[in-house]
Amino acid sequence: MPYAENHGVRIHYRVAGEGPPLVLQHGFTQSIEDWDDCSYVAGLQADYRLILVDSRGHGASDKPHDPSAYTLDKRAGDIVAVLDAIRIARAHFWGYSMGGWIGFGMAKFVPMRVDRLVIGGQIPYARSMEGTRRMVRIGIEQGGDAFVAASEERFGYKASPKDRVRMLAADLDAYLAAAQDRDSLEDILPTMQMPCCFYVGEADPIYAEAKTASQLIPGARFFSLPGLSHAGAFERSDLVLSQVIPFLRGAVDRH
Repeated sequence: MPYAENHGVRIHYRVAGEGPPLVLQHGFTQSIEDWDDCSYVAGLQADYRLILVDSRGHGASDKPHDPSAYTLDKRAGDIVAVLDAIRIARAHFWGYSMGGWIGFGMAKFVPMRVDRLVIGGQIPYARSMEGTRRMVRIGIEQGGDAFVAASEERFGYKASPKDRVRMLAADLDAYLAAAQDRDSLEDILPTMQMPCCFYVGEADPIYAEAKTASQLIPGARFFSLPGLSHAGAFERSDLVLSQVIPFLRGAVDRH
């Protein structure tokens, strides 16, 4: 099982496929397995060298309980550590939800390591994460089943049997530490020079803000997914890949 290390924190990753490198970064409570389960890996690995990363606090990566371990610069540093470990100077980056927040961190702290940037289900504005912390505290106080139920309600989906197994085994103290309030990154939007693609489900509460943010980035592409919730916009890889793959191919054609 391969790991990269970022200042003492081990970050688990997996590489699959051949072609231009593409980092896939999952959302809160997920792991790299979600990209497999929703058929993203199957749809991409024939044309891209996929670099799937378990975010700190998730999957097989280390799970610090100190909130200071989850600052955005450290999260971006995790991606850099993985790229360095496999000797890749620059890659496409695709993040969903929390992974999209990390994508904004890549644009802020290490833009020279990003070729094309895809962000789904995320905004660059200041946000309180108290609702997420409340969800995790329910699990800590009432047990794993209550945590799964609270997560389903918050994110608008029905956990699969595999989701339940993962969530019942999660380190909820690490999740709580990771769910820190977010500072605004909107000042970087006009400065983002890499080609960008943003998407969001139209039933996601952040839909309007995501669309507005995309309009502040020079040349950014935006598409929406009618009727889909935050979770649904990740699960429907058929709809998402049909839009994102042409965007990524533009980078291949450019080279």
